[in-house]
Amino acid sequence: MSSNDTASWISERIRPEEIEKYLDGDGSVDFIPDGAIDEMVCDAKIVSAAGDKARVRDIISKSMSIQTLSPDEAAVLLNVKDPELTDEMESAAGAIKKKVYDNRIVTFAPLYLSTVCVNNCRYCGMRAGNGSLTRGVLTLDELRAEIEVLAGQIGHKRLVVVYGEHPKSGIDYMLSTIEAIYKTEVPIRNRSRTASIRRVNVNAAPMTIEELSLLNKAGLGTYQVFQETYHKEAYAALHPSNTLKGNYRWRLYCMHRALEAGIDDVGIGALFGLYDWKFEVMGLLHHAIELEKRFGIGPHTVSFPRLEPAENTPFVNENQSKYLVSDADFRKAIAVIRLSIPYAGMILTARENAELRKALVPIGITQTDASSNIGLGAYNKAKGAEVQESTRQQFILGDMRSLDDVVREFAKMGYITSFCTAGYRCGRTGQCIMDLLRTGAEGKFCKLNAVITFREWLDDFATAETKAAGEAVIAKEIEELKEAVPNVYDTFIDYYNRTVGGERDLYF
Repeated sequence: MSSNDTASWISERIRPEEIEKYLDGDGSVDFIPDGAIDEMVCDAKIVSAAGDKARVRDIISKSMSIQTLSPDEAAVLLNVKDPELTDEMESAAGAIKKKVYDNRIVTFAPLYLSTVCVNNCRYCGMRAGNGSLTRGVLTLDELRAEIEVLAGQIGHKRLVVVYGEHPKSGIDYMLSTIEAIYKTEVPIRNRSRTASIRRVNVNAAPMTIEELSLLNKAGLGTYQVFQETYHKEAYAALHPSNTLKGNYRWRLYCMHRALEAGIDDVGIGALFGLYDWKFEVMGLLHHAIELEKRFGIGPHTVSFPRLEPAENTPFVNENQSKYLVSDADFRKAIAVIRLSIPYAGMILTARENAELRKALVPIGITQTDASSNIGLGAYNKAKGAEVQESTRQQFILGDMRSLDDVVREFAKMGYITSFCTAGYRCGRTGQCIMDLLRTGAEGKFCKLNAVITFREWLDDFATAETKAAGEAVIAKEIEELKEAVPNVYDTFIDYYNRTVGGERDLYF
């Protein structure tokens, strides 16, 4: 593809009318009030309220009823310094997660399909100006080789596929790769059965309503776009104005377009370390409130990755960011997000090291990746080994443990790893899942399916040690289900026994 073709593609990407239609008032105001947020997080009255135990406990109580907090309530929690109140916040965050999602943890794998990009973000290893990064786009045969490892050797059922913003990996490529993933059946190692990926989530650049409609028809699960930073001045400094990503509002309103296009499962996020972490938490909350107000449903997932080292990226490697987030502040951010947007799934990635991930899961995490490799073609190349090549990937990971290791750790902590994708095939998305999440009903559906899919994975992929740890969790879950779902318990036991006997993909 010539530079002229690429330039022409870039010039047609952004549709101003698909931004302006969502703007408030006279068309000059969006839903992120920068100045008000900056003032709110350090307002004297809010800081004072953060030391008022009765006030903080009232806010926690509201969260426990699965109500979205107001910005001023979240700002109070962000300013809490009292250790006793902090402990209560974390305890409530964990309790909310259990109330909404039960004790499940969903696992997935990221799969990078392209490392070409037309943007030049200062913090990103994939930026166009980084001559040190090896570029490429996976062919369909190379993609299938990745699925052979991910589905057939590791046992993943969910992927987040990641695309750079470039005409070579535009909508036509996205559609062809999603179709190829869903159609690929691979043999399971040492078994007579086959396996496949049952759900494909997409992490990609903002798109037009027309393109998003096509993506929806292709059967994607969740559409993820992270704002990176919600602070407009910081955003402008990090994303050159002559690039697609330089348009703050095109990115800010991408979830509006997705929901209008029929994609009712969206994931928002911010890259912590680009601006003040308290501001980013508030930005995520404002985004959730806006989607709830406009469409009646908020984000299904919220992500909060931290800035990590990347090849030939001075902004990160020379510590140019004064906003790098400490472990203590990161922990607080996670607790406040869980309390502020209590219905949302929360994704903790393998950017973080194993020890920290173990410590953070109990305060509200619902999803995490495992056995992750983010280099292009890395799964087939690594064959399960811990391999990172800085010149082939966007950033450096902190936790490359196998899925088996991660599942075993979760089981020993009392969590069940869910490989369920039933909600997306049964229509429990959008407004339906929001209602189920707020009432706690979704956790019951998911508990049933979690046990069945966990049984599948243990029998097909687990080591003996992990299988033993997992079966102890399953025994406990089955006892709880007798009380939780007596009306479908007999059907559940039938499904479970059929799964033990070798049937696959049974679900409620």
